[in-house]
Amino acid sequence: MAIDYDLIKNWQFADVRQAYTEKDVMLYALSIGLAQDPLDESQLPFVYEANLKVFPSMAAVLGYPGFWMKDPKAGITWVKLVHGEQRMAFHQPFPASGEVIGRSRISHVIDKGADKGALVVTERKIYNAANEDLLATVQQVTFCRADGGFGTSDEAPEALPKVPSTPPDHVCALPTLPNAALLYRLNADLNPLHVDPAVARQAGYPQPILHGLCTYGVATHAIVKTLCAYDPNRLAYLNTRFSAPVYPGETLVVEMWQGQAGTVQFQAKVAERDIVVLSNGIAGVKA
Repeated sequence: MAIDYDLIKNWQFADVRQAYTEKDVMLYALSIGLAQDPLDESQLPFVYEANLKVFPSMAAVLGYPGFWMKDPKAGITWVKLVHGEQRMAFHQPFPASGEVIGRSRISHVIDKGADKGALVVTERKIYNAANEDLLATVQQVTFCRADGGFGTSDEAPEALPKVPSTPPDHVCALPTLPNAALLYRLNADLNPLHVDPAVARQAGYPQPILHGLCTYGVATHAIVKTLCAYDPNRLAYLNTRFSAPVYPGETLVVEMWQGQAGTVQFQAKVAERDIVVLSNGIAGVKA
């Protein structure tokens, strides 16, 4: 069924106020694999309340408006949705605990054609509730595979660039925990696809898959480790495309190409299957 452009473009979201604690901050960091070596003091600040730092990709689970596309009023074939891309810009450090306000809107509705589906871009700005400072901007690109052909369309956001064909400048391999999905779901996403083997088999997977945003967090870890010396404030933005699922316990190999003015292109592969799972990645790193 084709999307009603005006309905979706003008979808109204209530502000989402969310309090989080130091325990939430530490759980998020542990769920994306930080501090697997508890003696690594460079990672300890993300999981220890003394001088606790918020890992930047935690913006993914703060101020989230929920699975609004499942609302029957939206008229979207939600069972055929695919999370296509994730883009984040980091404006200021998150306090170690506090309250945020998430304000969401639909920035783009793009018709790919009746046989090709549609793209819907949901933009969420996350503010510090204490002073209204803008902390992060999150864009989620959703591919609505069964909902194209409505005619009216916005221009698509600038496409994410393909990585160079030359050998990467840096490679960082990070293992994911076998129970990573069980940990990550406690942040926000309780979808049984990530925990129940029967549900995973019904969806066509041999076992539960890792949350895409957990994979995103592991890739963020690789870049913060390799190019930011574990200083989260140096990461300005990180955008990527989801290409294939990851199974918990697999090793993520992140390949990075450094460009000018702090830009970094990257992709992530699963070592065990030699398959690209994050493609067309680009990040900004401050000096």
